[in-house]
This record gives sequence, structure tokens and C-alpha cells, in this order.
Amino acid sequence: MNGATVARALMLVTALTALLFLPPTHFQALAHDAPSGWTYPYQCCHDMDCRPVSAKSVAERPEGYVITGTGEVVGYRDSRIRQSPDGLFHWCSVAGKSDSRTICLFVPPRSF
Repeated sequence: MNGATVARALMLVTALTALLFLPPTHFQALAHDAPSGWTYPYQCCHDMDCRPVSAKSVAERPEGYVITGTGEVVGYRDSRIRQSPDGLFHWCSVAGKSDSRTICLFVPPRSF
């Protein structure tokens, strides 16, 4: 091993060790907070799975909410449907990918 390789390995070990001493709540706050300040439930967001999406990303059809990017239908009575605390759509998908299945869908209240 040359000196640069040893230095990089030492920096990596130091960084990983520092992470061990951060409180678990530090990670939860970063991973589960919506941009508007409310906290995504742990059942919906295990990492960075959730994010706000535009109203155009979710269509309402007779069969339920349709995720327009994937075509997935989430029925109106599906347990993955949650009320949105900030009145916006938020979509939680596996690994936060735009082509994966829905974990939770936060929907704004319906207007009458």
C-alpha cells in the first residue's frame, strides 16, 4: 500500500467511527422530515423514500389514485393512503425511486 491509499483508508475509518457517535434521532430527523416541517411516519419512510410531488403526478380515477409515472393504482380504501398534513401530495416509494412501488401516498383533503 502506498501512502495515499493508507491516508484514504484512515479517513474512511475516521468518518465511519464518527457516525457511530451520532444519536439515532439525528438520522431519523434527516430521513423522515418533509420539507414543510412535519415528520413522515416510520412505516412510510425508512430512509429517503418520501418526497412531495406535484398534483400532476397523481391522478384521481374511479378506481383510486393513479401514480402517473408508473401507472400504479392505489385504491381509495388502501391502507397506504394517508392524509397530508400540509395539503400537498407526498409519495413514498421504495428507495425513493420514480419507477418503484408505493409505500405510502399522502393526499390533500378533498374539497367539496
